[in-house]
Amino acid sequence: MGAVRKVASYLGLGAADQYDEAYGDEDYADDWMPAAERAAKRWQPATEAAKIVMVRPRKYDDALTLGRHFREGHAVVMDVAGMSTAEATRMVDFAAGLAYGCEGRIERIADKVFLITPANVEVSTA
Repeated sequence: MGAVRKVASYLGLGAADQYDEAYGDEDYADDWMPAAERAAKRWQPATEAAKIVMVRPRKYDDALTLGRHFREGHAVVMDVAGMSTAEATRMVDFAAGLAYGCEGRIERIADKVFLITPANVEVSTA
């Protein structure tokens, strides 16, 4: 056995035939679930009334409060009028990423005011 093969074998980079077990897709078929179903499962209808939280962040560090309320399944109205333009932009970017990551939505409802809703909330305009 050559030096390169000995090193590869030592590091576990040997040939693929050393693995006896074959893993098929059927082993993991029960674990897979579409993202929309995961989101619906995450936010099941609660016995308590829906909650809308108003957040007026003053600095970017207040993003934790926004994220906490949103992850609890509450719709959040975020007013960034009291922030500098640079921090307000960062906060809106954070909220958009949070909504996208949790399959929710973000909508601008007024100048510097945004509505961030979970996946199970439908917003309609009249």
